[in-house]
Amino acid sequence: MAKPRKAAALLASGLLLALAGGFHLLGWEVAQNGALLLASAISGWTIAVKAVESLRMSAFSIELLVTIAMIGAVILGEYVEAAAVAFLFRLGAYLEAITLGKTRSALKALVDLAPAEAIVLRDGTQVKLLASEVVRGDRVLLPSGSKIAVDGQVASGQALVNEAAITGEPVPVAKQVHDRVFSGTTVDTGYLEVIAEQVGEDTTFAKIIELVEEAQESKAKTQKFLDKFASYYTPGMLALAVLVYFISRNPELALTFLVIACPGALVISAPVSMVAGLGNGAANGLLVKGGEVLENLAKAEVIVFDKTGTLTEGRPGVVAVHTYGGTQERELLMLAAAVESASEHPLGQAIVNAAKEREVEPAERPERVEVHKGSGISGTVGGKAVLVGKREWMDHLGVAKNKEAWTEAERQEKQGYTVVFVATDEKLIGMVAITDPVRPEAKEAIRELKRQGVKRVLMLTGDNRHAAQHVADRVGIDQVYAGLLPADKVAHIQEWKRQGYRVAMLGDGINDAPAIAAADIGMAMGGTGTDVAIETADAVIMTDRLDKLVYARQLAKRTVRNMKQNVSFAVAVVVLLLAGVLTEHIYLASGMFIHEFSVLLVILNALRLTRRGRSSGRNKGRDAEPKAITGV
Repeated sequence: MAKPRKAAALLASGLLLALAGGFHLLGWEVAQNGALLLASAISGWTIAVKAVESLRMSAFSIELLVTIAMIGAVILGEYVEAAAVAFLFRLGAYLEAITLGKTRSALKALVDLAPAEAIVLRDGTQVKLLASEVVRGDRVLLPSGSKIAVDGQVASGQALVNEAAITGEPVPVAKQVHDRVFSGTTVDTGYLEVIAEQVGEDTTFAKIIELVEEAQESKAKTQKFLDKFASYYTPGMLALAVLVYFISRNPELALTFLVIACPGALVISAPVSMVAGLGNGAANGLLVKGGEVLENLAKAEVIVFDKTGTLTEGRPGVVAVHTYGGTQERELLMLAAAVESASEHPLGQAIVNAAKEREVEPAERPERVEVHKGSGISGTVGGKAVLVGKREWMDHLGVAKNKEAWTEAERQEKQGYTVVFVATDEKLIGMVAITDPVRPEAKEAIRELKRQGVKRVLMLTGDNRHAAQHVADRVGIDQVYAGLLPADKVAHIQEWKRQGYRVAMLGDGINDAPAIAAADIGMAMGGTGTDVAIETADAVIMTDRLDKLVYARQLAKRTVRNMKQNVSFAVAVVVLLLAGVLTEHIYLASGMFIHEFSVLLVILNALRLTRRGRSSGRNKGRDAEPKAITGV
């Protein structure tokens, strides 16, 4: 109801101003003044109330300047100026509210997409429930056209699913048994039955809405500075207006100076750009957790990638299995898959999938499972202590060395494969060679980042040196650091930061979370990323495409550039208006009109950011090649 009332008050004030103009032509001065005073009261009441509320909180607001100017104009008998100032200020505020609402349309669209109901199979009966009533483990039925209300795994059926709400990509994705689906997406064609794994506020879609809401409420450094500036600016302008009066002895000039000094366009110049940029990102599968992150991303000089699941697709497959000491291949896969079933790591899931493809019966449920970040996983299966992980870890734990296995492992690694070793009771029983395809867009994405001015593109990985270099050579990575533990990754990032570089880190796994947190801008792959990495990150790429990182940095640079344009324009308008007032070339009503028009221009400029935009191609202003970055 608030918006219709504001519109009605604005319309009434405008009609009264028009009526006053008619009375002036008829020479009805009393009626003219009455219409002008009534228009001033209708438009000025809300302004005055806000001014008083600000004073109660010991704040000097823009509304206070306008209120003083209105009251002063009435006392001086300048009823036209009083009514015009009040009307124009209210009109500017109304237009600002409408256009700011448009910049938040991405969030509103997300909220509107939230699923309301779900059809669930319980005790053999189909039951329609509110989305909030679905519980983990429910079997959700999804015919064509239905909106998915949970995150879960497909248990039956196949379908094309529109995931635009999550990834920003309009092309439907084929889903079948064992694939994951997300809340907020829609079944275009086909039929699915999904086992609910995350429901309610735990779903990816609910987290997206929460993150976007938090991001739009956060402030960039420039915005924080402007907020602080405004708290000093208003009392400063009040003091200057008093000084103008004492010098000129002209109360109308002092009041005009007071009104024109309102920094309306300046105050909104930064937030309106940031909200528009964040909304654009949310609509295109990019969750940026605040304006300050956008500012930092625009200035990133070094971008660091993890390998597995980031530069590669995160869907690795087993290419070879070698066994030693009389162990059978099926036994090795059975033991390794049993332990890895408790892991989220893509390499572990590759072993689990290889066991399923070879129809290896699952072993007993593992006990005392422990994940050793960056090294491997251990557990007890059927009374045997099973280790699955890196060669260095095996050496550290005292697993008996096997020269034949080490030779074969090196041969596999030189082909670009990742090798995982398996041991039981401190005895090596075999190794598994795994390959993970490089993302097809990775090479072009890295090339485009360099065109945008990124100085160095690096890789930090726990994988072996041969596999890491194989990927780096294919995609154009400048420097590779392999065989790293999570703490090693953090140390490298901290060293580059000490050298004065602004560092962005993109990863997807649990072992990447510390490095993501240590970077100036931590980023996670939302499609393949673990919950820990996503929660730690400053920004999340919801679709598994590296060209979204290019778009994210491009959007960040556009947003910062737009913000600077707005701030510069707003400052210039205020300076020119004040100069015009003091030289008596600009008067109250005309100055107020120009002021409110500048506010509208600032907002319209920010609205350009809501357009998707495209890659700008080669950056002619690319930075010169920098000095080499040294390691730790």
